[in-house]
Amino acid sequence: MIYSKTKYTPEEYLAREEQAEYKSEYYDGEIRMMAGGSENHSVIQGNVITQLNIALWKKSCRVYTSDMRLLIERRRTITYPDAMVICGKTEFQAGRTDVVANPVVLFEILSPSMREHDRIEKFKLYKQIASLHEYVLVDSERIVVSILRREVGSGKWTIDMWNDAKDTLTLESLELEIPIADLYAKVEFPTGAAETSESP
Repeated sequence: MIYSKTKYTPEEYLAREEQAEYKSEYYDGEIRMMAGGSENHSVIQGNVITQLNIALWKKSCRVYTSDMRLLIERRRTITYPDAMVICGKTEFQAGRTDVVANPVVLFEILSPSMREHDRIEKFKLYKQIASLHEYVLVDSERIVVSILRREVGSGKWTIDMWNDAKDTLTLESLELEIPIADLYAKVEFPTGAAETSESP
């Protein structure tokens, strides 16, 4: 859902969001209501947050949930990633403590209604963030994990994909590995849905 007014300023959006019952994202003047999440989406998101916190416990990195907003200043956009990691000092939007700007890694959990938006449109936005090194997409309906990674030096983006629970997700920017099975712990798929070689 897009609100009827043609354009909102970021300040108007944030003021509305503080009073809203449901989360919405901001895209260059447009306010778009977010779709609700499924059980699998919620469980996977919890697994991602748990695994990141365990792995980064002794490092100078913070793990943020989807309660924290992300500013993509170059594209006048504010979103709610499912999870993000910031290392070192957190950079906030001026005058705010609930909008950050310098993630190293972003996670989005893919749902049927938002799969293409997260894979294509959000990536176009997220790759404008100078601090971002890795963007991870975790499918909620099958075991498929993809990572888009910015190469050091060239700045080019590459993609890797895993579709076996026995595989391991490697986050080079954080120097850690997470078993794919741990991302999908306690997730129940319809019969046959978890085993697929279909590309994401």
